[in-house]
Amino acid sequence: MTDIDWDDATAEATSLLQEYIRIDTSNPPGNETRATDFLAGILQESGIEVSVAEALPGRGNLYARIGPPGPTVCLLNHTDVVPVERRYWSVEPFAGELLRGSIWGRGALDMKGMAIIELMTFMLLKRQGLALRRGLSFLAVADEEAGSTLGAAWVQEHRPAWMEADLVINEGAYGMANLPGGNQLFQVAPTEKVPLWLRLTAEGRPGHGSVPHEDNCVERLVRALARLEAWKQPLEITPVMRAHVMALAEAGLVRAKNDRDIHAAAERSPGLRARLANTVVLTSISTGVKVNVIPSEAAATLDCRLLPDVDVDRFIAALRKTLADDRIGIEVLHRSEGAATGMDHEFVEVVDDVIGEMVEGARLVPEMTSGFTDSRIFRQRGVASFGFIPCLIPAGELSGIHGHDERIGVGNLRLGMQVLTAVVTRLCGE
Repeated sequence: MTDIDWDDATAEATSLLQEYIRIDTSNPPGNETRATDFLAGILQESGIEVSVAEALPGRGNLYARIGPPGPTVCLLNHTDVVPVERRYWSVEPFAGELLRGSIWGRGALDMKGMAIIELMTFMLLKRQGLALRRGLSFLAVADEEAGSTLGAAWVQEHRPAWMEADLVINEGAYGMANLPGGNQLFQVAPTEKVPLWLRLTAEGRPGHGSVPHEDNCVERLVRALARLEAWKQPLEITPVMRAHVMALAEAGLVRAKNDRDIHAAAERSPGLRARLANTVVLTSISTGVKVNVIPSEAAATLDCRLLPDVDVDRFIAALRKTLADDRIGIEVLHRSEGAATGMDHEFVEVVDDVIGEMVEGARLVPEMTSGFTDSRIFRQRGVASFGFIPCLIPAGELSGIHGHDERIGVGNLRLGMQVLTAVVTRLCGE
């Protein structure tokens, strides 16, 4: 295996990410086949065989694999992105502009940037002729931002061979740069919170707005939502989150020596609290067509995120009891089940070694993501799956994820490729 020219690789990755961002795969509607066509062309130019399958017209998924049959490391990514609110961006969100050392645009962090890091790692190992003792696959799936129905879940049912892996590397945990004391924290997520999306529906007697009555569905729904808002969720410090907070404390980011301190820190940090408790967030209310008409139906949607060990059916039953109104219906829009990978895994050891050798002051920290990723589908199959984005993102740039002015530094593309290539080489190389 010859030495890699990282200047050339970084220039290539930068150009590819710019092109990739310019392919608008906002979901809805997705149109991810545009992305799989783009990725397939690049892989085929490197002499790599590619398979593409659409769950529906325009909703493509892509798979490629190199190396011997048998145990496989899967580089997993999703091709769709969330929509943008253009008026809040300072640049065109789908232009892929290179400004002040960063590539700007929707998906730069979530997760087209990581996809290009994975793609480059995959192709570099192929180009370098690395002898592999273990297979390496590249899986790009649709629809992650809307629940994975047309992506990883569809692949599991219709292309199960693509899911064959004994280790998955995916999004889910970013590194943190420029911390007190010169610390650089890389994070690895062996688990994540469980998504549960619900729609509540209340029905009542319609009428004229000038004549109040007791069977107003809007008022019934509002009363139930008030009871739900008052439903307090207890904190639970999982082993992963205890290790996470203690590592942050050692880095000087929080003050915590014990569980009591962690509880206190959670009360000051919504982000930390969200990873220590089940959460229920009201995300929409829809009702009525005219100001002077009492409607016959009112609805609300809830985004619930549960700790990995929570029984989903019991949680729904407890939520129903909290609503305290049998006339409010509960529809499950999306649900999943919790699963976790142990931290005592070869991958964690290899990552710890690599970042220790490559990045001064680097430490590896366990994390549990409050959002969900396609890793959950692999974990439910018993496949070891880790969220690991090998970049050191300044705190001010993390708000771009699902937000405005999303961007990733060219230096982070380079670092990501170097770290991931080293990790995969140690995991798969002879």
